[in-house]
Amino acid sequence: MIRQSASSVKGRPRISKIWNQKFRNLLFICSFAASKYNKACREIYEGIVVKGKSEKLALIAVCKKLLKQVFTIAKSGLKYDHTYRSTLVKN
Repeated sequence: MIRQSASSVKGRPRISKIWNQKFRNLLFICSFAASKYNKACREIYEGIVVKGKSEKLALIAVCKKLLKQVFTIAKSGLKYDHTYRSTLVKN
């Protein structure tokens, strides 16, 4: 969540507290394993850390990627395929 007001106030980005806290904590814990074993999540994690950003910020990005994967699988009804590439992603 980014807080800013035109050009006068630029606050530090923070994690939104809108969701259920237990779910958010569980997702954050899952991001540790996903950053090691899920190829797509590992690439995101390593890319953010290489840029000099904090590891916590990288784990939050992994959480977002996990959510995208879960909702895509739930919506399509297909099994998880680690080799799948979206046709919307430009190579």
